[in-house]
Amino acid sequence: MDFVTFLIQLLNSVQYGLLLFMLAAGLTLIFGIMGVVNLAHGSFYMVGAYLAYSLSLYFSSLTLGILAGLVLSVILGFALEWLLFRHFYHRDHLDQVLLTFGLIYIFEELRSIFWGDDVHGVTIPQQLNASIPLTENLSYPVYRLFMSAVCILLAYFLYWLIAKTRLGMKIRAGAFNRDMTEALGINIKLIHAVVFALGVGLAAVAGMISAPVSSVYPNMGSQVLIMCFVVVVIGGIGSVRGAFISALLVGLVDTFGKVLLPSMSGMLVYMLMAAVLLWKPEGLFKY
Repeated sequence: MDFVTFLIQLLNSVQYGLLLFMLAAGLTLIFGIMGVVNLAHGSFYMVGAYLAYSLSLYFSSLTLGILAGLVLSVILGFALEWLLFRHFYHRDHLDQVLLTFGLIYIFEELRSIFWGDDVHGVTIPQQLNASIPLTENLSYPVYRLFMSAVCILLAYFLYWLIAKTRLGMKIRAGAFNRDMTEALGINIKLIHAVVFALGVGLAAVAGMISAPVSSVYPNMGSQVLIMCFVVVVIGGIGSVRGAFISALLVGLVDTFGKVLLPSMSGMLVYMLMAAVLLWKPEGLFKY
C-alpha cells in the first residue's frame, strides 16, 4: 500500500469513525443515563436520512433540509420520551427491548407508507461536489471532509455541553445517582427528556449528512445499530469520551481490515471488542 492509498483509507476510517460516534454518543447517553436499552436507535438514523431526502427537495437545499430535519427530529425525540419512554424507566430491560423492537417495525412501516420501498439519492450541494486531487489518478471528495468537519463540531459541542455547562452537570449527576439528584430538587424527568431528544437528534443528523454518500433505502438503520452497540460496549456504557475513542478505533479496524484482510474483515471489529472486554470488562472508560 503506497502512502496516498494509505492516506485515503485513513481519511475514510476517520470519517466512518466520526459518523459512528454521532450515533453511539446518543445511544450511550440514553443507556448510561436513562438506563433504557434502545434498539430503535438505528431507526432514528433512517428517519434522518429520509428527512434529508424529502426536505432537501422541498427547500432545494441540503443545508436547509438538515437544519429543518434537526428541529423535527428533536421534536420527535421529546414526543417519544413523553409518550412512551418515560413510562419504562423503572421497568425491566426486557420490557424496554420489546418496546424498542416494536418501534423498529413501526418506523419501517411508516417509512414504507410515506416514502415507499425504493432507493433514493440525495444530491450533494454544488459547493461541496468536488474532489481534492492527491495524485494524477486519485482524489478525495470534499463532501467527505465536510462530513468529518460536521461530526467534529458536534463532538466538541457535546463535550462542551456535558463538561462545561450547568445542564451537563445535572446530566452527569443524574447518571451517577438519580435518587440523590432528585432529592436536590433537579427535575430529572426534564433532564431525561433533553437527553433522549439530544440522542435522537444526533442519530438523525448522522443519517442526514450520510444520505448523499450512502443513499436512502429501507432498513438502513438496522445495519448501523449493531456497530453502534459495539462502539458503546468498547468505549464504556455512558461514556461520551469512550464512545469517541472507540468509534475511531472501530473505524480504523473496519476500514483497514477490508483493505488488508478482506477475508477476515467481518470478524475484526468483534475480535477488537472481545480483546477490550477481556482487558477491561467495563469498557475503556466510565462516565
